[in-house]
Amino acid sequence: MSLVIYNSLSREKEEFIPIHPGRVGMYVCGPTVYSDVHIGNCRTFVSFDLIYRYLLYKGFKVRYVRNITDVGHLVGDVDIGGEDKIAEKARLEQLEPMEIVQRYTNGFHDMMRIFNNLPPNIEPSATGHIVEQIQMVQEIIDNGYGYVVNGSVYFDTVKFVKEEKYYGQLSGRVVEELINASRDDLKNQDEKRSPADFAIWIKAGPTHLMRWPSPWSIGFPGWHLECSVMSTKYLGKQFDIHGGGADLKFPHHENEVAQNFGAYSCAPARYWMHANMLLMNGSKMAKSEGNYLTPHQLFTGESEHISKAYNPEVVRFFMLQAHYRSTLDLTDDALSAAEKGLQRLMETFENLQSLRAPEKPVNDSLIKELKTGTAAMETEMDEYFNVPRTLARIFEVAPKINGLKNGQIDINLVDTATVAEMQTQFGKFIHDVFGLRKESGDGNQNGKLESVMQLVLELRQKARENKDWATADKIRDALIAAKITVKDGKEGTKWS
Repeated sequence: MSLVIYNSLSREKEEFIPIHPGRVGMYVCGPTVYSDVHIGNCRTFVSFDLIYRYLLYKGFKVRYVRNITDVGHLVGDVDIGGEDKIAEKARLEQLEPMEIVQRYTNGFHDMMRIFNNLPPNIEPSATGHIVEQIQMVQEIIDNGYGYVVNGSVYFDTVKFVKEEKYYGQLSGRVVEELINASRDDLKNQDEKRSPADFAIWIKAGPTHLMRWPSPWSIGFPGWHLECSVMSTKYLGKQFDIHGGGADLKFPHHENEVAQNFGAYSCAPARYWMHANMLLMNGSKMAKSEGNYLTPHQLFTGESEHISKAYNPEVVRFFMLQAHYRSTLDLTDDALSAAEKGLQRLMETFENLQSLRAPEKPVNDSLIKELKTGTAAMETEMDEYFNVPRTLARIFEVAPKINGLKNGQIDINLVDTATVAEMQTQFGKFIHDVFGLRKESGDGNQNGKLESVMQLVLELRQKARENKDWATADKIRDALIAAKITVKDGKEGTKWS
């Protein structure tokens, strides 16, 4: 079966044909490490982890590159005139910029492990590739698409549009509007030939903390340039897949395309993939408006927006409920439903693993139904990684599996080979593709733990009502030893 990818560039579904048969080069824009990773970013990285896993499942040898942005990303996402996000955090906390980088890179890696994301094959940092970035800027200048003003280097977007007619295709922006646009609030606007031009090397001001020597000035690279350099260094001037959040489509990815044309006369990626945003209670997450939730709060339950703590496996499974190109609304009800769905999935898988069928079946129609449902899992995933429909196929087969386990359906109606095939395929999808952990079956275990904890809390409450302080203290001490936190409030007792 052929794999189909929705290409953001063409806005169409296309058969995936890698440049080199059997091999895939995939670049995904990583975090800017100046703060803890946002739960919305976690959704993006879970989405591309799923894509990476499925490419491996399909038998491709994948080189997955995901960068760390540790310089050049300016406050407000402007291309010039703002303070570096990392340098700003370092100044406010009176630390070295690389202390900030190390702290939040470590935190990012910890969160990716919590969500059971596979690490990329290569994780380059922008500061580790300054030499290559200077070289690319020079190539863009030599090819006539870059110009120097007061030590900063700008990409000549107007010239690029006139000669290549490629700018705006990825984002769908109208080029004339981009060229004629005006940004009164943009500093150093007078240095540019056109408001649509963007900086690829920026002269550092006297107080700028992060700076390197270049032929044009003591300065630092533009944010967009970094990904052009790191992607092509490790994947070649043209590679297969470039991914990231939908918010990066413009200007970041659009400018990447322009830079690659300016340096190498070709677009970097053949297929562009963009993950959509995570909403919360129907609205965009906004810390300033209180409509915000951190991963840590999800795992501890310490937020007014949720009624309880949720296991990271549940949150990951929740993120699989919507297609990566669709928005996903984070609500307490949706998380609770995901918890139940994960428990049902894991219970079904446990039941499947325990089935023991005879060698020869007596019902070909049931076998055909089970085989069709199992094969449909891959068919749905081949349709641009459609996890929701794949899960629907699994849950269509689930009643038959559970019926065979509990005796409602005669086990003699199926055969050993069919059961073994299903056990293998379900295991590959649940663990290897969906990334749900093998060792715990956390959906089922979390449900069991919830039941046990309710009993423990009831016993604790009864002991307190009877003033049996010895028993109440014993329960408390045992929970503390197990690293379980119990909090009493007006709405009852919560644990995490």
